[in-house]
Amino acid sequence: MPIASSKPLKTALITGANTGIGAVTAIELSQAGYEVYLACKSLERTQGVIQNINNLAGENRAFFIELDLSDFASIEKCAQQFLETSKPLHLLINNAGLAGKRGFTKSGFEMAFGVNHMGHFLLTHLLLDRLKTSAPSRIVTVASKAHKRAPTKVNWLDALNPTSSWSGIKEYAVSKLANIHFSAELALQLKGTNVSTYSLHPGVVNTQVWRELPAFLKPLLKMRGMLTPEQGAITTLYCALHAPHSQSGLYYANSQIDTPTPAAYDLDLRKSLWDLSMRSINR
Repeated sequence: MPIASSKPLKTALITGANTGIGAVTAIELSQAGYEVYLACKSLERTQGVIQNINNLAGENRAFFIELDLSDFASIEKCAQQFLETSKPLHLLINNAGLAGKRGFTKSGFEMAFGVNHMGHFLLTHLLLDRLKTSAPSRIVTVASKAHKRAPTKVNWLDALNPTSSWSGIKEYAVSKLANIHFSAELALQLKGTNVSTYSLHPGVVNTQVWRELPAFLKPLLKMRGMLTPEQGAITTLYCALHAPHSQSGLYYANSQIDTPTPAAYDLDLRKSLWDLSMRSINR
């Protein structure tokens, strides 16, 4: 039987929490005293995690909100549904992602960039006022060391074209670099609000993020020794629960500050990404 807590629950919203790192993160946060909102595409595929959380932590501790990060309309609906609960938001975890899928999102971006960066960029901005009024609060964005494979000088406007590489890995790397720039810039803009931000590399984890990768490449990942979702969630949970506020905007790996590629420090690159992203959500 779950033990009831007399302490007020904190609230977290986690994207892609129906499987892998996101599911482990949601379960662990519920055990740490959070009410968790699982923002995912399918209720059917999320129901098992919700039931697991409610069995472990108590009824009405986990809730589903439909979210398709490739579709701005779906993102706006998701944010509105959460805001209508009038709940505080202490923790936003931008966890969902994909690699290897080619094409365009419904909102007109290269697939990896549109889902991994633009989807979370819009969701974060729609929830930002609630995060501020709920402070101290945190925004944790799951990036990847794959960002180091991005070109030194990225042309973000390429994200307005379909996927050009045959594997989609180059575009995935660019989207993960965008995650790091977004988190770092957001930290500067949120200075003094008591909202902190963190980006991280979870490790090479055996999750559904690789589901769209060409089949013949998947064995190469396994040869590198992939982590379990439980191992992959460790750094996410560290950033969510323990990373100092003074380290807001930094990039983590193995639950400690890590050094990203030099391109992650390019302020002109960061500004051009921010400008493109803001124009895109305001169009």
